[in-house]
Amino acid sequence: MEKKGIVSFFEDFLNNQSLFVDRNVLLSSYMPETVKHREKEINKIANILAPALKHQKPSNLFVYGNTGTGKTLTTKHIADNLSLVSKDKKIALKIIYINCKLKRVADTEYRLLAQLAGLFGKAIPVTGLPTDEVYRAFYDAVERQSAIVILILDEIDQLIKRAGDGILYNLTRINEELKNSKISLVGISNNTTFIENLDVRVKSSLSEEDVLFAPYNALEIQGILRERASKAFKANVLGQGVIEKCAAYVAREYGDARKAIDLLRVAGEIADRRKDKTINTEHIDEAEEKLEREKIFDIIKTQPKQFQLVLFSILSIKSNSNSAYTGEIYDFYKKLCFKTGLRPLTQRRVSDIIGEFELIGIISTRTISKGRYGRTREVVLSVPSSLLPLTKKILEEGLSLT
Repeated sequence: MEKKGIVSFFEDFLNNQSLFVDRNVLLSSYMPETVKHREKEINKIANILAPALKHQKPSNLFVYGNTGTGKTLTTKHIADNLSLVSKDKKIALKIIYINCKLKRVADTEYRLLAQLAGLFGKAIPVTGLPTDEVYRAFYDAVERQSAIVILILDEIDQLIKRAGDGILYNLTRINEELKNSKISLVGISNNTTFIENLDVRVKSSLSEEDVLFAPYNALEIQGILRERASKAFKANVLGQGVIEKCAAYVAREYGDARKAIDLLRVAGEIADRRKDKTINTEHIDEAEEKLEREKIFDIIKTQPKQFQLVLFSILSIKSNSNSAYTGEIYDFYKKLCFKTGLRPLTQRRVSDIIGEFELIGIISTRTISKGRYGRTREVVLSVPSSLLPLTKKILEEGLSLT
């Protein structure tokens, strides 16, 4: 597109009557004034954290549930309101939120401590200090606050995966050294089983209280979508059945409200770019395929080769059979390892990888009993069939299997 053409394109864009009133309402960063369908969870978390307003250390809290069930949104909503009250009443309370999935923030014990110390006004060099010294600097900075500190660690399982559970043990024991301040930990995780693998001392000290977020059902997702849509779009631009279809797509996949909102936003963007007057169910279909395509291709590009081999094994077996079981997936995977020169992982590790694929929505599994022969898991692909040939081709090229 030539320069003049680009200018003309942007001028046309400015003059175009968009279907959106406020697209930001459909972004993951948007914080609504109220959180729908989470009254029970809000009440429980608020009761656990409320003692901080009386300068008492709240119990450590573990919040868990599948992706898109409102864990982070609810926790941040409560934290924001807690902060408002503490500031209004001049109560010494400091709330810190850290997303442990972000690179260069919490991918090592040192970096997380340096980040935390910096938030308390103590600058720590990027590298170079002994870990014990960084801990001491953090302790001293917290102690000077003379406050109750609530430390929210989102995606806490990612922190443990990268840095080990020793850091959690040290953070939960910090109050033994503090006199003027106290720290409470709030861990948030999509992995509902990761806490079972923690050291028993860490498990007992971290999870003093826990709150499970169950998946939203289709009607609840519809309610969330209608509220967001009323603020995001102009009146009467949503066609009949759009909200219902959008909700139905994701209700069958663990009730992921975040995906439902993304689906509605992308459908709106597709209609907007085509200068359509309304958003209809065909736009939802196209948005679903676009999001699935982006997700699967992003996973292919970013995952290690061992993960790619496991996924290729699943795709290969599923292309020749209606069902795929973990045992035969592992046998196929070992043959691929021999072909590509990679050392095979254990069957248990491959089973964990299959579990990770299920967590991110590429597959679903169900356990099948084989009587005295034990149990196995049947694997079902959640990827649209239209994407399978290209997905397999990309994997073949990336693994040099062609």
